[in-house]
Amino acid sequence: MGETGGVNIVPIKDASIRLGQFLKLADLAESGAQAAELVADGEVAVNGETETRRGRQLVAGDVVVVSAPHGDRTAQVGAAG
Repeated sequence: MGETGGVNIVPIKDASIRLGQFLKLADLAESGAQAAELVADGEVAVNGETETRRGRQLVAGDVVVVSAPHGDRTAQVGAAG
């Protein structure tokens, strides 16, 4: 994982990844259950828009922001490796 301007860049293995999986991979959620809860509660935005589908497909360049009590956490999908 790399960091650019405060945004964590998280490379993925394939051309796309599901949002729930990416939240865990980027350490934005501790588990699949927590990822589902964050999405269901409207605390996750993809490219600036609130996302309610845990299965949404993300591709390189997508930016994911999770609203947290101590400030937002941001990660960007990196190119497939």
